Amino acid sequence: MHRPQTALEALAWRRLLASGWPWRSAGYLLATVPVALVTAALLAVPAVPWLVLTAGGYPAGAVVLLVLLGAALIAGAGPLIAVPVASLARRRLHLAGLRQPGSWAGRDQLAGGAVSWLRARYTDPAAWRQTGYACLLATVVPGLAVAALLAAPLAVAFIASPFLVLVQQPGSSPVALFGHLATVPQTLPYVAAGLVLLPASGYLVTLVAGADAATARALLLTAPDQQLRAELTEVTASRARLAGVFEAERRRIERDLHDGAQQKLVSLTLQLGMAQLDLPPGSPAAGAVATAHVQAKQLMAELRELIHGIQPQVLSDLGLPAALAELADSSPVPVAVDADLDGRLPGQVENTAYFVAAEALTNIAKHSGATSATVTARLRDSLLVIEVSDNGHGGADPARGTGLTGLADRLAVAGGRMLLSSPDGGPTLLRTEIPCNQR
Repeated sequence: MHRPQTALEALAWRRLLASGWPWRSAGYLLATVPVALVTAALLAVPAVPWLVLTAGGYPAGAVVLLVLLGAALIAGAGPLIAVPVASLARRRLHLAGLRQPGSWAGRDQLAGGAVSWLRARYTDPAAWRQTGYACLLATVVPGLAVAALLAAPLAVAFIASPFLVLVQQPGSSPVALFGHLATVPQTLPYVAAGLVLLPASGYLVTLVAGADAATARALLLTAPDQQLRAELTEVTASRARLAGVFEAERRRIERDLHDGAQQKLVSLTLQLGMAQLDLPPGSPAAGAVATAHVQAKQLMAELRELIHGIQPQVLSDLGLPAALAELADSSPVPVAVDADLDGRLPGQVENTAYFVAAEALTNIAKHSGATSATVTARLRDSLLVIEVSDNGHGGADPARGTGLTGLADRLAVAGGRMLLSSPDGGPTLLRTEIPCNQR
């Protein structure tokens, strides 16, 4: 067997008694006792109705009332008391070998204010699991811990009982263990019991410590599936935030290029044209200025295409239907556009839909061999549906290239999905669905 990593695993290890696990477990239980005392002190006030019942002699109606009152007080104060209790309890778990990475259940945040924190606290299942463990710490756990810790000293006392009888003074009281021992023969059953109990106490201490640590881990640590869901939620939220930052930065770059570099380039082109008119025709200077003028106009056209690729101005000014119509006009394949949308959509939705349609039309022009294509856009139940179809030869497969994979990734960032039908021989239909709350 491999070296055990937890106290419960160590119970099946043949070298348990020769290892440090019994000592570590004893340390764990020793650390548990003060935590249990603190927990019992914190729960003493809400548990007063239950403590009153120990006096006895109450009629049945009063007993029921006290039980319900105690339960109500425990339920009301438990999630709050469990905060310090959980913090104390989890500090000792490393002694039982629970070093697995994980997040602690019921992490408390005060950023939303006290009222928000209290609401979250009392509606969080993790807080009630912590409360359950606090009740165990105040009742069952300390008794088991003390019993396990006293097993070894009791075994030593049993084994040493003959020596205690021999060294007692004449006329003194007999040695009292579970009976009065006055002679050595009377101690022999106790010696035998001690020889059995001493090695068993190592297993008992390890068992109690391991069981309590496993219970604490189950009630105080976030369950693996819940932790995974929380991490996925955070990844999704962070991805959406990054996408928003990227869209804002892209619009800023487009605006700076359009209002800055492009305007300066237009001014330079005009100045070169005017300088060309002032120079004698056929002179070397006129030729050089004419060449520079042509190059400036080419650069301006390239810059305009670059700006259009970053953020089409028509998309920002007029919205998605107009931008799709412009895409169709610039496509080498005849494209029919049917975009029946009322009003503007959120910026990220429009950008995602536009670039998905642009990439789909680019793929049609490059790979499909189609003679016509259709783009439709509909808003259905807060879902923007974009369908791009063509009459090409089909056979589109995301595994053959990164274009369709890139589309799927872009849609995933916006929380959308992509559906593709492209049998060999065609036709091809690409359907994308993007969650949308219309402005």
